Amino acid sequence: MFTVLTRQPCEQAGLKALYRTPTIIALVVLLVSIVVLVSITVIQIHKQEVLPPGLKYGIVLDAGSSRTTVYVYQWPAEKENNTGVVSQTFKCSVKGSGISSYGNNPQDVPKAFEDCMQKVKGQVPFHLHGSTPIHLGATAGMRLLRLQNETAANEVLESIQSYFKSQPFDFRGAQIISGQEEGVYGWITANYLMGNFLEKNLWHMWVHPHGVETTGALDLGGASTQISFVAGEKVDLNTSDIMQVSLYGYVYTLYTHSFQCYGRNEAEKKFLAMLLQNSPTKNHLTNPCYPRDYSINFTMGHVFDSLCTVDQRPESYNPSDIITFEGTGDPSLCKEKVASIFDFKACHDQETCSFDGVYQPKIKGPFVAFAGFYYTASALNLSGSFSLDTFNSSTWNFCSQNWSQLPLLLPKFDEVYARSYCFSANYIYHLFVNGYKFTEETWPQIHFEKEVGNSSIAWSLGYMLSLTNQIPAESPLIRLPIEPPVFVGTLAFFTAAALLCLAFLAYLCSASRKKRHSEHAFDHAVDSD
Repeated sequence: MFTVLTRQPCEQAGLKALYRTPTIIALVVLLVSIVVLVSITVIQIHKQEVLPPGLKYGIVLDAGSSRTTVYVYQWPAEKENNTGVVSQTFKCSVKGSGISSYGNNPQDVPKAFEDCMQKVKGQVPFHLHGSTPIHLGATAGMRLLRLQNETAANEVLESIQSYFKSQPFDFRGAQIISGQEEGVYGWITANYLMGNFLEKNLWHMWVHPHGVETTGALDLGGASTQISFVAGEKVDLNTSDIMQVSLYGYVYTLYTHSFQCYGRNEAEKKFLAMLLQNSPTKNHLTNPCYPRDYSINFTMGHVFDSLCTVDQRPESYNPSDIITFEGTGDPSLCKEKVASIFDFKACHDQETCSFDGVYQPKIKGPFVAFAGFYYTASALNLSGSFSLDTFNSSTWNFCSQNWSQLPLLLPKFDEVYARSYCFSANYIYHLFVNGYKFTEETWPQIHFEKEVGNSSIAWSLGYMLSLTNQIPAESPLIRLPIEPPVFVGTLAFFTAAALLCLAFLAYLCSASRKKRHSEHAFDHAVDSD
C-alpha cells in the first residue's frame, strides 16, 4: 500500500501534462479558424464591388424619302424604369437618294449601304456584333411607293432584308412605319434630348424632372410633315390622332398627325403643278418663288409621276414633255401662290382644325422645329427662337435675291435646295400660321434646332428608345474581393479544422471525466482497505 500511495501524485502530474498541450493546441486552432471564418465572410460581403453590366448597342436606319441615315446608339445594360438611357454615338449618311427611288432596280439598294455599314462595324465592339439589334424604318417616300406600286415596295424591302441577313448584326427587320409613328418618335426624341423625361439628381440618380413641361415636335421630311404635342384636357378622344404614350413610368396624352404629300419635295411638286394648271402656256412658265435669272427644265414626269400630283395632271399628259420654269424672285406673289397648296377653307373657320379638314386641338407650350424646318431657317441665317416679324423680313430679303447672289449668302450651296428655299420659307409661314395657328405671340415659342448636344433630332432616336422596352435589362456584375473558388476552399478548410478541434476537445473532455471517475473509484477502494 505504501508503494501505491507514493506513486499516485506522479501519475496525476503526467496525465495533466499529457492532456494540457493538445488542449491548448486545439483551442488555438479553433480560435484561429473562427477568426478566419468570420473575417473572410465579412470581407466577402461588405467589400464586394458592384460593376455595371456594360453597354448595349442598337442601330437604326432612317430610310427617308430623300436619303437614308444610319445611326448607332448605345445605352447601359441596366435600364431606367424599363426604358434604356440611350445616346447617339455615330451617324453616317448613305450616298444617293432614298430607298423609294430604287423601285425599278431594288437589287442596287445594298450597294448604297455598304460604305456606311463598314464604318458601323468599327463603331460596335466586335464581340457584341451578334447581339446588337439593327432596324430599318422607312417613312413617307416608301409609304407613297407602296400606295403607287406595292410590288415594287415589297421588292425593295426584300432586297434590304436579304442584305442585312448576311451582316453580323441581329437584324430585326425592315418595315415601313406609319406617319403617326414617325410623329410620335420625333416627339419622344425631342423631349428626351431636352431632358424632359429624365435628369440626374445630386446623387447622380436618374429621376423624373419635377414640373417640367414637354416640348411639341415639328418635323419636315421630303414627302410628309408631322406635328406632335401633349394635348390639353379638352380634346376629342375619339379621333385616331390622340394617343397615349408611356415612357419612364409616366403616361402622356399626345396629339400627333402626319400630313402626307406635304413634305418639302412633294409640296413643291404640288406647287409646280398648280402653276402649270393656272398658266396659259404649258411648256414655259414663270415661278415667283425661284430666284431671278434662274431657269430650269423639268419633264412632265418629274412633276406628275407622284400620287401627290396625279389628280393635277393635264389632259394632254406626256411624261417626257419638257417644261421650263423661269424664276422671277417676287416675294409677295410667291407668298400668295404658295397658300393655294393648302385647303384652309375645309376647316370652315373652326378653331380645332388645321387645314384640309384635319382635327387639331389648340397648340400649347414650346415647340422644336427640326429636319427640313431647321435647314430652311438656317438658309435665312436664322436659328433657335425669333419673332415672326424677323422670319418674314428674312424671307422677303432672301426671296428678293437673284440667282448669282445665293452662293454668297449660303454657307453650303446646293442648286436643288438653293432654288427652293424661298418656296420652303413661305410654305413654313402658311403651315405654321394659317395651318397650325401660331401667332405673333406664340411663334417665338418655336425653336428651330438641328441637334441637342451631339445627338440629331430625328425620329430614329425615339424609335430606339421605344424598342429598348423590348430588350431585357442585365443584372449588375459583382466583383468579389476573394475569388469564389478560393473563398469556398478557405471556408471549407477552416470549417473542417474548427469542427475537428471541437470534436477533439469533446473527446478530451470525455476522457478526462472517465479518468477522474476511475481515479475516484480507485481511491475509494484504497481507503476501504
